[in-house]
Amino acid sequence: MSFMRAVVPLCAVLALGVAACGGNDSDGSNATKTPQKGTSAEGTGKTVKVAFSAPAADHGWLKAISDDAKDAAKDLPDVKLTVNDSATTSAEQADQIETLIGQKPDVLVVLPNEGDALTPVAQKATAAGIDVVNVDREFSTPGAYRTWIGGDNYGIGWQAGNFFADQLKCKGNIVEIQGIAGISVTEQRTKGFADAIQQRCKGGLKVVARQPADFLPDKGLSVMENILQAQKHIDGVYTHDDDMAEGVSSAIENAGRQDEMFLTGAGGSSAAMKRIEKGGLWRATFLYNPAMSASAIHLAQLIGQGKGLSELAEPEVPSRIQVNATTVTKANVAQYKDLGY
Repeated sequence: MSFMRAVVPLCAVLALGVAACGGNDSDGSNATKTPQKGTSAEGTGKTVKVAFSAPAADHGWLKAISDDAKDAAKDLPDVKLTVNDSATTSAEQADQIETLIGQKPDVLVVLPNEGDALTPVAQKATAAGIDVVNVDREFSTPGAYRTWIGGDNYGIGWQAGNFFADQLKCKGNIVEIQGIAGISVTEQRTKGFADAIQQRCKGGLKVVARQPADFLPDKGLSVMENILQAQKHIDGVYTHDDDMAEGVSSAIENAGRQDEMFLTGAGGSSAAMKRIEKGGLWRATFLYNPAMSASAIHLAQLIGQGKGLSELAEPEVPSRIQVNATTVTKANVAQYKDLGY
């Protein structure tokens, strides 16, 4: 995977909604103590030891998260990166982070398997003087991180709800296939969707089944098979993840019901883009680019060097950066398919 897909050096962070390009750079005399304006990928300061932790790649989006972080570090001569991305449970990831803390990095970048479960070990890192950049799935308290960067999960749900309202003219039965139950990503994507269809349709659109499938294609297949047996008529399926949606769509097609309904995903995988471009069952996805992990590595460099974003007047990296959600349909997929992971 080419890191060029991510388009991250710091004007790309501007697309995350924190500022517009502009402003004059001014250099301080002590980069490690006095916050300064940031710069781009060139070597400009002290070497920053960055430790990166993510769950094992059980689907394409997580693999892209790790790949993009590693590729970003290769482009940053001031960053020395240590990676541990093999954990399959929250307990295992916590143990791996404990090991990384023992190596005394300057900054720890973490995409947690589950935000709540990994909060205590993140707090242990901050207590040890290690700055933590929390990626995507949020820790349960802001006190566990220096900066959070992630996608607009509520916005994905909100855009999806409005898309379904438009497509179905506020009448019909909807199935929602969620990600991992209880994590912030799932809760926000569900809430945004529910709020949008309620505001637009006042009960005219009914969610007749809602069930998590853990972002896994195989589980998406089995969950959707059961729902298809229970529901005699479905107009649309809102799926929280493109990889999981592959299993969902297989179940629908195997049942011969693809002409009855349409499906949406989330994430922006290359496979989803191709299906949307072709037309048929797949109607849309909601862009959630894994390049946020590459941005997190850039932010870690700036934090470790005591700098801020050059595009902002403020001299420090913001505590919260949210990546905009984008609805991708057949009408505009040509604009976005090169971003597919």
